[in-house]
Amino acid sequence: MILILMGPPGAGKGTQAKRLVARYGIPQLSTGDMLRAARKSGSPLGQKVAAIMDAGELVSDDIVIALIEEKLDGSEASEGAILDGFPRTTAQAEALDAMLSSKGRAVDAVLSIEVSDDDVVRRNSGRRTCPTCSTSYHVEFNPPRAAGVCDNEGAALVQREDDKPEKIQARLAAYHRDTAPVLAYYQPQGLVKPVDGVGSIDDVFGRLTAAIG
Repeated sequence: MILILMGPPGAGKGTQAKRLVARYGIPQLSTGDMLRAARKSGSPLGQKVAAIMDAGELVSDDIVIALIEEKLDGSEASEGAILDGFPRTTAQAEALDAMLSSKGRAVDAVLSIEVSDDDVVRRNSGRRTCPTCSTSYHVEFNPPRAAGVCDNEGAALVQREDDKPEKIQARLAAYHRDTAPVLAYYQPQGLVKPVDGVGSIDDVFGRLTAAIG
């Protein structure tokens, strides 16, 4: 079973991916994690990745596809995998389909966690972190006992630069620009499963498993 997990930043993909891994016994393949692991491994492909990253360049689609292929050929992914963060473009989706087809495999479902832009901004902009112990809070969903102060250290909580509303809006714009064509690519194949991402973690997980069937 090959699943693609999509959703805007802050939609809860990471949390839900871990639950899907536990439920179905298939690994989560995050492109970021794979690139870091390949670099650390020192393999021929890893050395190629390291050289590209050290030069400050973007890793090409064919290398990312090769990393995914390497993982899918391993015993851990013999029953399938959850792709997180890939494909991001139509060209990547086409390359993924071609690689899977050569192995007699195919994407089974594209799970699109749907969360409104307003909700994404609300979720992300409310995050706060203790600069001393790194404990995370949320001004609305998980506030500290005293406003703006860490429960453990008494330090003033900080907002990450990435969690400021203008930065979130920029990431959302990029997500919509890049993702809409990918969903349009898979739509005619009947693979896109929209899932309401609003509600408790358990509620969203229940909708995801129902969409998978």
